[in-house]
Amino acid sequence: MKAAVVHDFSQPPRFADFTEPEAGPGERLVRVRAAALSQLVRAQASGRHYSSGSVPLIPGVDGVGLLEDGSRVYFAFPRAPFGAMAEITAIPAENCIPVPDGVDDVTAAAIANPGMSSWAALTERAHLRAGECVLVNGATGASGRLAIRIAKHLGAGRVIATGRSMERMARLKALGADILLPLDREPDALKKAFHEAIHGHKVDIVLDYLWGPPAECLLAAASSHGGREAEPRIRYVQIGSSAGPVINFPAAILRSSGLELTGSGLGSLSHAGLLRAVAGVFGAIAPAGLAIATKAIPLQQAETAWIVTSSDRLVFTLSQ
Repeated sequence: MKAAVVHDFSQPPRFADFTEPEAGPGERLVRVRAAALSQLVRAQASGRHYSSGSVPLIPGVDGVGLLEDGSRVYFAFPRAPFGAMAEITAIPAENCIPVPDGVDDVTAAAIANPGMSSWAALTERAHLRAGECVLVNGATGASGRLAIRIAKHLGAGRVIATGRSMERMARLKALGADILLPLDREPDALKKAFHEAIHGHKVDIVLDYLWGPPAECLLAAASSHGGREAEPRIRYVQIGSSAGPVINFPAAILRSSGLELTGSGLGSLSHAGLLRAVAGVFGAIAPAGLAIATKAIPLQQAETAWIVTSSDRLVFTLSQ
């Protein structure tokens, strides 16, 4: 069969021949129709993600395709080395869920991962309650923009959105953001702005897509020097690290705050939990007005498309 194949972690995958998988016990074969190029897939294919395997491998953790009986499904977590970016892949049967008729292949493949990130964080990790205030740290990317609408759809009373680009941030109001908090300021000024937001708007949950220096300021702003009343409880969910993989995190911040720090991603959530989140996203596309800008590209062009920077979510397609 044909597939995008990683032979070297330092090189983009090449469209090439690869051994066709056979279904093992409890598995289904899927004829792939669409698979998105997410940051997770890029990291895995470059050997930088904690779930990266060994080469040669086919990249892609999820996609949309057809089962042997012709039913259309979203699938996730193929058996290595058979990733989603191939004509056929092998999937544990329980890792397939139906795609609603009103959702096309490209949209389903593109929106599943970024939409799942906030849906799972809010429902499986933070356990959002109606009326709570959610701060989305890094809201101008695809995942962050979806997080605003998803938080409101799930019952958030107020959403605070952060970002560096004021031009891109201005568009977040239309998505449901109640308060915009620019990150492009000196650390002390940013800490003050975060402190005012946390206490003035009573932030209950933080969805952090950035980590790095912005997270250092946000975490520091949640602490105090000790007062009569305990600091407010804040469920801080770490999701992404686009601003940096490590931070300086003094132990005193935890002792002097109401922070409850957790993560949301592969390993902290079961496959079943992640698939529940994707199903929730699919069901909310129409009622919540969820949307994502996409660019469909034939899988044959994977090698050249891999290195292209685009604000749209790239989705590799295969004709079946």
